[in-house]
Amino acid sequence: MTQVLPMLAQAPRTSLADTAADSIRAEISAGRWAVGSRIPIEPQLAQLLGVSRGTVREAVKTLVSRGLLEVRQGSGTYVRSGFDPSSSLQKLRLASLRDQFEVRRALEVEAARLAAVRHTSRDLRRLHTLLDRRGVPDTSDNGAGFIERDLAFHLAIVDVSGNLALAETCRFITGYIKETIASSMGGTSLPEPDDAAHRTIVEGIASRDPDVAAAAVRAFMAPMINALALGTR
Repeated sequence: MTQVLPMLAQAPRTSLADTAADSIRAEISAGRWAVGSRIPIEPQLAQLLGVSRGTVREAVKTLVSRGLLEVRQGSGTYVRSGFDPSSSLQKLRLASLRDQFEVRRALEVEAARLAAVRHTSRDLRRLHTLLDRRGVPDTSDNGAGFIERDLAFHLAIVDVSGNLALAETCRFITGYIKETIASSMGGTSLPEPDDAAHRTIVEGIASRDPDVAAAAVRAFMAPMINALALGTR
């Protein structure tokens, strides 16, 4: 017997994928599709929303990128989170560079404190390896390669902290961390942390003293934040 599906609010004929995504998000926000549950399959969603399967695929892809949905190969699409971070990201775009550095300092200070207590010898070897790969800033690709290598080092410290929530928070604002890295590269007015400054952080973590590790991160960030305070950027 064919199941009769209740109709959801159908998407208008403009921006169909975005509107379909909004309809799916509304179901999640209202609690009708709970976190951890599997949403209707693609043909059912197309029928419910009154759109094509291609439009449904685009809508699902959008919500996967925002962290609301998760596609499990061979199983279906599941609700991963009831929180849509897109509005928070919009507000973050209004933050000044100084704001971004201050938030980054707060996160990395706590990461270093935890890493000092929880690290293993293998973790230290990884940090040193990432620093060796980091090298020095270059402009051969507009600095993109260097930014990625520098980011990998700082995210590794967060991983060593052993705090998943802290790690996910840092990855949530990865784009803004990249902006802070780029802002202190050659040709800008901000002081650029050198290799020694980075290695001091690793030494602080290796000391197993959380206060020493935290102080190393504060000292690392201080020149940039002070320069921004003077320039009020």
